[in-house]
Amino acid sequence: MQATTHIQKQGSVATGAVLHPSSDDSSGTVQSTELFQGKKSVAIEHNGAIYRLQMTKLGKLILTK
Repeated sequence: MQATTHIQKQGSVATGAVLHPSSDDSSGTVQSTELFQGKKSVAIEHNGAIYRLQMTKLGKLILTK
């Protein structure tokens, strides 16, 4: 199977995540380390709205609009 790269441009900085399709489904999996790339939060654009995905100090994820 082939990995797919999705890139989102946030301001003047482009961020990317590599999706690795699993054998069970076609949606793929994104590793949080690839998504966050050392940052504590990332912006996600979905259906014209911007969401913020944050990692807590305990390693949990919070998604806010």
